[in-house]
Amino acid sequence: MTNPLAAGSLSGKNVLVTGSSRGIGADTIRYFAGAGANVVINYRNKEARAVKLADEVRALGVQALVVGADLTDPTSVAAMFATTKAELGDLDVLVLNASGGMESGMAEDYAMQLNRDAQVSVVEHALPLLRPGSRIVFVTSHQAHFIRTTPTMPEYVPVATSKRAGEDALRAKQDEFDAAGVEFVVVSGDMIEGTITATLLERANPGAISSRKESAGRLYNVGEFAAEVASAAVDPIPEDHTRYVGDTSDFIAE
Repeated sequence: MTNPLAAGSLSGKNVLVTGSSRGIGADTIRYFAGAGANVVINYRNKEARAVKLADEVRALGVQALVVGADLTDPTSVAAMFATTKAELGDLDVLVLNASGGMESGMAEDYAMQLNRDAQVSVVEHALPLLRPGSRIVFVTSHQAHFIRTTPTMPEYVPVATSKRAGEDALRAKQDEFDAAGVEFVVVSGDMIEGTITATLLERANPGAISSRKESAGRLYNVGEFAAEVASAAVDPIPEDHTRYVGDTSDFIAE
């Protein structure tokens, strides 16, 4: 993928992307760094990948922090932002990319803890660092965004309902964002080929991804969707604060 952000367009800007040691988050980091931004790479348990990514983007001449944090633990989140403030000062972009809920061996309410409660916690800890004119980007899926009107596959329901709850909780903060001069946009994408979620869904429901691909005509890959996420940090915000990526014709709007 060609970087959608112009070289040097984010020089001097500071960006934090949650869940960015691999996949969509890692490619989003690459695009931001390629545009000159200093980046904070957050991981939960993929430290080696995060360190490797940091070395890769430092070669572009930007600062890259590697900060491990369990986003469901407020103390861990507070430490992540304390490190960010000490090293970089303020933030210009916060991308809420980390999500989950299909992992095995987690608590029954883990999806809600991560996809709703942790998202709010991260934003509340980040707000003191976000400069006026900065932007928060919340990454979700069509299957979650439209879950109240369009059923999804049973295996994905806990993720979809919790991500929609997280989206709603953040939208409820719009007045607070406006008062702080912070912009907010949701990026809603169709199923993305090559993600952990797609792999888990295909394992639980064989044929699910190919069926969705046939219905949609095409599915974005990781790099393509990451380009949309990166662009959402700088492009004009749609009137409804929602940037749709991929086909939405099979989904019913509220």
